[in-house]
Amino acid sequence: MAAIDVKNKRVLVVGLGASGLAAARFLKARGAKVTVSDSRPATLITELTTLLDEGFMVETGGHGLLTFRRQELIVVSPGVPQTVPELKQVRALGAHIIGELELGAEYLQGEIVAVTGSNGKTTTTTLIGEIFKAAGRPTLVGGNIGRPVTAMVDESLALGGGSSGEAGPSPSAQDDKATVWSVLEVSSFQLETVESFKPRIALVLNITPDHLDRHGTFEAYWAAKARITEFQDAGDFLILNGEDVETQKVAAKTKAQIYWFSAKRQIKQGAFAYGESVFFAAQEGKAPEPVMPLSEIPLAGKHNVENVLAAVCAAKLAGISTEVIRETVKSFKAVEHRLEFTRELDGVRYYNDSKATNVDATMKALESFAGGIWLILGGKDKDSDYTTLTPLIRERVKAVITIGSAAEKIERQLAGIAKIESAGTMDRAVGYARAQAAAGDTVLLAPACASFDQFRNYEERGRVFKALVQGLGIRD
Repeated sequence: MAAIDVKNKRVLVVGLGASGLAAARFLKARGAKVTVSDSRPATLITELTTLLDEGFMVETGGHGLLTFRRQELIVVSPGVPQTVPELKQVRALGAHIIGELELGAEYLQGEIVAVTGSNGKTTTTTLIGEIFKAAGRPTLVGGNIGRPVTAMVDESLALGGGSSGEAGPSPSAQDDKATVWSVLEVSSFQLETVESFKPRIALVLNITPDHLDRHGTFEAYWAAKARITEFQDAGDFLILNGEDVETQKVAAKTKAQIYWFSAKRQIKQGAFAYGESVFFAAQEGKAPEPVMPLSEIPLAGKHNVENVLAAVCAAKLAGISTEVIRETVKSFKAVEHRLEFTRELDGVRYYNDSKATNVDATMKALESFAGGIWLILGGKDKDSDYTTLTPLIRERVKAVITIGSAAEKIERQLAGIAKIESAGTMDRAVGYARAQAAAGDTVLLAPACASFDQFRNYEERGRVFKALVQGLGIRD
């Protein structure tokens, strides 16, 4: 990919979240004339004074059409919908509009591993990064987690020996010591705006309904996810979930070499669980290679077996040894807010799965426990159907404890399925669970909702839950 020349160009950055701020500073450092625009009032933008001191033109409290029309390039933060009226109007006039992912990826040195899916992205991305690092590969991890892509560029260039102003050549992926690898978690919001994004290895873990409040339809959401492979060619790799129907459909959209993963059956090309072990089949017709016993995977839940299989595929395709993969997986710890064990108190175990921001993720969390669950649900609704949880709730949940703005909808859709306690807030939910749960039970925060009604993000929600749990006293 050729890096975009932004020197002396008028560039607008829309949205001042972490990605927008990183993009603005990235562009200014490369000589662009940068304006930033955010719909929030100035009083809610903590970086406002700093941005003004750094010489940015700043527009707050809404977007001005004239501001948009004066630009030679517009960079949109992932949190900004493509349906913003000003974006729609300038797009119709032929404006060049890209996302922060596209901008940063064009400058990254070396090769990209890109991971998307409705669930499991963060765990899989983090695990792949750990495996690559353990193998001695120069590796960066970021994207939708941790660092924005534009904030990774300078370190990528330094590792690869390139200059800070332009992207360097991409070495062969087989050059295992020289190649810089950027392992990126990418969301549907980021993929909406790609125009040449071309990962060497792309992974689609699963596709289930999510973010319908943003995309409008499941078809639009699916199409955004499928764009991860749109610009790949025959020299690239696409890793797909062989047991997920919607993910399987992405195979028809690619020119890349397809590898599969399955936790249920043996497959001809890819990673799979069979019997009590994990195997990797390098290509159809060759005997699969044993990788590790399933018992050595330290993460709870069948979904995490799939995440490990996906990571095994990516690592083997990058030429990493089975020994390194096995040892890294064995020592891997659960990522914060992903089915994270928090505490055991009076025989009751507490788990923080605040990253379960959609119904499918909550289903996977419930499947990880045999029963006796006190389930904390709720937050900001994403046009979700909570009735999908009915079979698992009937089978495994003692009570549903609701919080947040989606509580009324959840209670209505799950009425009669299980006992429901309307707690409203996290502190009351934890207090109720503490009072009611008995030894052998599990208190599980797996909200199936976004967090923005009561918290800044899912991380804050999870940390509040953990702090409340840690503050619980021992019963007399």
